Amino acid sequence: MENNRFETPVTVKSAAAGPNQLLRSAREASDYLLNSWPGKRSPKHREALQACHDALAGDKPAMIARRAFIAAAREVNVFVSDKAPA
Repeated sequence: MENNRFETPVTVKSAAAGPNQLLRSAREASDYLLNSWPGKRSPKHREALQACHDALAGDKPAMIARRAFIAAAREVNVFVSDKAPA
């Protein structure tokens, strides 16, 4: 099942000082968690990574991964918005 796109993208601060990043899927969120994560690898980070993996495997809906990612992003202050871009 390759339906891991988020219904509404999540905006996070870029790891570099560049523009914010728009994450549209569990795959993009997983990549951010693995390669651009600025904070410590907390239990919320691990839960988000597992939720993304489960969504990519088709075991859970992308909405679960999105929620877990937002919780982890808020914990390390990289979360910007969960609203659709204008």
